[in-house]
Formats: sequence, C-alpha cells, structure tokens
Amino acid sequence: MTESSRYPTGRLICASSGDTYPDTEPRWRSDTGKLLDIDWEPRFDLDLICRRKGTLWRYREAIPLRNDANIVSLGEGFTPLTDVTLDGRRVLFKQDQLFPSGSYKDRGATVLISKARELAIERVVQDSSGNAGCSIAAYCARAGIACEIFVPAQTSPAKLAQIQSYGARLRLIEGSRTDTACAALAAAETTYYASHCWNPYFLHGTKTFAFEVCEQLGWELPDTVILPVGNGTLLLGAYLGFKDLIRAGVTQGFPRLVGVQAAACAPLYHTFLSRSPGTLPKAGETMAEGIAVEHPVRGKQVLAAIRETKGTILSVSEEEIADSLRLVTAMGFYVEPTAAATVAGVRSYLASATGRERVVSVFTGHGLKSTEKMLHMFHPTAGGR
Repeated sequence: MTESSRYPTGRLICASSGDTYPDTEPRWRSDTGKLLDIDWEPRFDLDLICRRKGTLWRYREAIPLRNDANIVSLGEGFTPLTDVTLDGRRVLFKQDQLFPSGSYKDRGATVLISKARELAIERVVQDSSGNAGCSIAAYCARAGIACEIFVPAQTSPAKLAQIQSYGARLRLIEGSRTDTACAALAAAETTYYASHCWNPYFLHGTKTFAFEVCEQLGWELPDTVILPVGNGTLLLGAYLGFKDLIRAGVTQGFPRLVGVQAAACAPLYHTFLSRSPGTLPKAGETMAEGIAVEHPVRGKQVLAAIRETKGTILSVSEEEIADSLRLVTAMGFYVEPTAAATVAGVRSYLASATGRERVVSVFTGHGLKSTEKMLHMFHPTAGGR
C-alpha cells in the first residue's frame, strides 16, 4: 500500500464562509482572517491499533498527516486511566501530567509540529499562558524548528525556565493574556503561527484523548467527560475525537461534555448560562493560570460542542481549587493548580450525579510547572513570603 493511499488527503475549511484550501499550504487562517477546520476521513483498524506501541500515534490513520517520515515524537500518549475516589465516588482520571513536557498540550504539539515539518516550515511563533509554550518549544527543539514564544510577564517561573531550556526565544508581555495573544498575532503576520487555539492541527492532536479513553474502556464510551476550559482546546479536541469515532462506526453517540472554568475568569460559563455574550464580569486573578482566558478564540465552537452533547459548564472558586489541590496531592498526584480546578469541577458535578454514571476527567499539568505557587500554598513562609 502506498503512502498516499494509506492516508487520505485532507483540506482546510474556513469555519465562517466554508471556503476550502489544500492542506499543502502553510496557512493557519482563511484569506479573510477566520478560523480554519480540517476535513479528514478518519480510519480505525482496531486490530492494528492494539498491536502498535503505546503512543497517541497508534491512531495514525485518524491523524491528518500525509507522510510518516514527518512525525515529530517524544513517545507521547496513552497515559494511564486511573481510578480516583473523590468524596466517596469513583472517577477515572487520565494522567496527562505525565506527558514529556509535563502537560496534555503535547497531544496537540506533536501533531502541529509534525505538520510544520511536512510543510518545510523553519520558524514558528506561539503564545501561551505557559504549558502550550513549553510543549511547542519542546517539539520544535526535537524537530530542529526555530520558535519564539510569547507569554504573560507573570507566568510561573518554572514554565519560563522550561521554555528557555529548549532553546526557544522567550518574549514576556506585560498586561493580560489577551495582550500576549495580540502580540503573537502581530508576529504571525510574517511567521507561521503554531497557535494551540488558532491552528487546527493542534486540535487533531488533542482529539486523541477521546481515542485513548474509548480504547482503555474496551472501545466503549464513558457517560460524562469533565475537562478544563480556557481556550477549550482539550474539550473541543475531545469532541472532534468522539465525532471521528462515530464517523468511522467505532462508537455511537457522544458522552456528555462538561467544561470547568475558574470563577475569577469564566467568560464561557457566563455566556453558557445566559445563552448570549452580553456584558461579562471583569476577569480577576486565579491560581489556575492555564485557563485564565478572557476571550477564547474558538469559544463559539466550544459552547456548540457542549450543547450538542447535552453538557454544561461549571465554575469553581479559588477556595475550591486550593482545597482540591490539597486533596489530590495528598493522594500522591502532584499536579498544578490549573489541574486542581478540574478536580474541583468534578467534585461539584458529582454532588448531583447519579451513582451509576461513569465519569472520566484529566490531570492536565504536573505540579513542577508551578513550583512557586505550590511552595506558597503548602509553605506560606517559604522564600520570605
């Protein structure tokens, strides 16, 4: 079988106008500056998949890349699906904090940077609250692609050190997360934008979360999947993944998708409740920096996915995040505060869930990502604080 027949060609589609573009072009948005999606026919050979190595690339025929030679990998994926008891209830957590760069963002980065290599791109720019920047920098280092990462000036020092250690050029931007995105967009006028929210290839990496969950459950669906929502790349990716499984005839129907936002910065939560953008509360500070996004680029798509699956969005307070962080670290799971926000959301959801409901969630990032915050929480006087 030839390479071209194994992997069908895809195309890029403008999410607004429906205009199409070949996937051989190095573009990350439409000619009118709108979001792009990918039209790709997923294939799943379950016998072949189970014989492959335990990485997310075991689902190769469902990932929109034309040639295996372009795969940029650090052995990522197929993280453990672990039983965790929260408030007397059993929940299954994907341990995505165990990825090579320490967060689930490696799912998207391995696919996006593999596509960048396929397009012969030599340099990329990206903006992040930290984890996506770490991940893109890691895979660019692996691929030999130069990268420039824009982050808010107040980003955790551990993440800044990690980004720089990979050889990336780091740009600290004063102001909000939105200011950082604007600075990166300006740079992307002349350089390929490896954005985890704008670039559609990233979502076709995060969708492997859904593939792994279903395979680990014997190719069955969970009832509910609870995920963090900042830009919503994991939740939207999971939606695409479950949709691929339906399209290929592997499963039927969707699990309920539930998003979690920090109450201090919860634009999609408020929009979901009102079903109208309206006037949103001013964003405040949150220890869950990874989901502190005031203007999610794909917000409408995230809300549509939640509504289609009859899901909902929850918001959690800083007190709930801190309490949940203490709870799971005491169980042996050293995760960052952003991951604890999801745990807090799971606990909130379980308070009214049925006892027979099979719930899946995720630990998104490792605690070593936020050493300063962890020290302050568990040893408030450390470092002269």
